[in-house]
Amino acid sequence: MAVHAHPDDESSKGAATTARYASEGVEVLVVTCTGGERGDVLNPTFEVPEGHEFESIEGRRAVRRLEMAAAAEALGVQQHWLGFVDSGLPEGDPLPPLPDDAFARVPLEQAAAPLVEAVRRFRPHVITTYDPSGGYPHPDHVYCHTVSMEAWEAAGNPSRYVVEGGAEPWTPLKLYYNHGFSLKRLRAVHEAMEGQGLESPFGDWIESRTAREIPERQVTTLVPAADWFAARDAALIAHASQIDPAGFFFAVPRDVEADVWPWDEYELAATRVPVEEHEDDLFAGIRGTEVAR
Repeated sequence: MAVHAHPDDESSKGAATTARYASEGVEVLVVTCTGGERGDVLNPTFEVPEGHEFESIEGRRAVRRLEMAAAAEALGVQQHWLGFVDSGLPEGDPLPPLPDDAFARVPLEQAAAPLVEAVRRFRPHVITTYDPSGGYPHPDHVYCHTVSMEAWEAAGNPSRYVVEGGAEPWTPLKLYYNHGFSLKRLRAVHEAMEGQGLESPFGDWIESRTAREIPERQVTTLVPAADWFAARDAALIAHASQIDPAGFFFAVPRDVEADVWPWDEYELAATRVPVEEHEDDLFAGIRGTEVAR
């Protein structure tokens, strides 16, 4: 189960991994907390699908659902909506308050309840989500972490989130944080591109992160996923309102990426099974054991 804040996050964070596991017969469910209703159009070539509008909350939600369905098909995964409303990314100094209907303003037990139920119904052995920073300071990403941790702790407890007719408690075994762009990865790709005389998109980013001394989180798990980069890219492009096909995500030639960084990165945040120090599989310690049944 991969828990994400908005539609498109599942395609930019760990997408090749989910596509890989789905192709190998693993049941993969993407859970999307919000409908992405307040996301700006980030693709200059975007055209609103015929029969739709993109000016209202309802219209954006409908278009983002179309995009999400296409992305899930490209990855070969199942997908489930929690049904909350995008908080938007507040801007200004001081920051304005979040909208009243924002996901990040929903009380924790109310926000976590549908995720706990989803965990109990899907019964995942592994959950992926965001680290405490959210990966970047969007309120929905930060709250996605909070809600995911609540579900990780509560889903197996029969005395919590008791719902008449709800699914039986289920205890997942491992929880990971996605790591999309570690400094080590950025440098490896940056140096490879410069070595081939190509313009790297990461130079300023590396300098900025180094200057600000942003602490690097630990990467414990590198999942080989280069053979599924094409599926990831197709899922990204499916989010036409958000992803520019000529933009940042496609600035690195795929042969270069596959050669120098053919992995998706994760941090093992919690485990209920014994593990090795370094992994190449999210199911390490689970496969072939009684707990996998």
